[in-house]
Amino acid sequence: MAFEAYDDYEQSERVQKWLRQNGLSIVVGVAIGLVGIFGWQQWNQHKANHQGDASQLYLQIQNAAASGKTDTAEALTEALLKDYADTPYAVFAAGDRAVRQVNNKQLDKALVSLNWAESHAPANELKSLVQLRIAQVQMAQDKAADAIATLDRMDPKSYVGLSQELRGDAQVKLGHPDDARKAYEAAKAALGEGAPQSGALQLKLDNLAVAGKQGA
Repeated sequence: MAFEAYDDYEQSERVQKWLRQNGLSIVVGVAIGLVGIFGWQQWNQHKANHQGDASQLYLQIQNAAASGKTDTAEALTEALLKDYADTPYAVFAAGDRAVRQVNNKQLDKALVSLNWAESHAPANELKSLVQLRIAQVQMAQDKAADAIATLDRMDPKSYVGLSQELRGDAQVKLGHPDDARKAYEAAKAALGEGAPQSGALQLKLDNLAVAGKQGA
């Protein structure tokens, strides 16, 4: 035959020679593969444990705040923000702290907490919610222009009804009735006629119409 198969002996010799030349590479490759697999599993387990620990700490903060143990809630919040800043629970805790600060009329401190939450929010939806809260605090400070700038940073598809209503309120404060009307109408369209806020939005639109007639 023109193309005879190697006999068993010759094949064996070639295999052994190939293994001698490449055996170390094979062993190293397999070892690296195994390390990669187990390392990935351990990393995933670490992340799961990390999230779980953050969740438990956040629950402790909620329990402390509900029990009136403000100092304990603050200390636990500091620990959560320091050691678990990469988790959404830290963002939740910063938001809760801002609520307590607003209730205590500490609006500047509330903005600091919310700005931290905005910079650490891991998802656009959560970031948009924080930005909405920032704009609300800025409105409470009579900083309507700042509130509009914050709303401009939001994802335009997130919380459309709430953000547009707040934008309308800010435009009213700035003396821009036409812009306010557009924002209120956009909010009403986004929320739908059956929404609880529809009545309040219509009242704001009616007030703008009355003010427009009086100013004419």
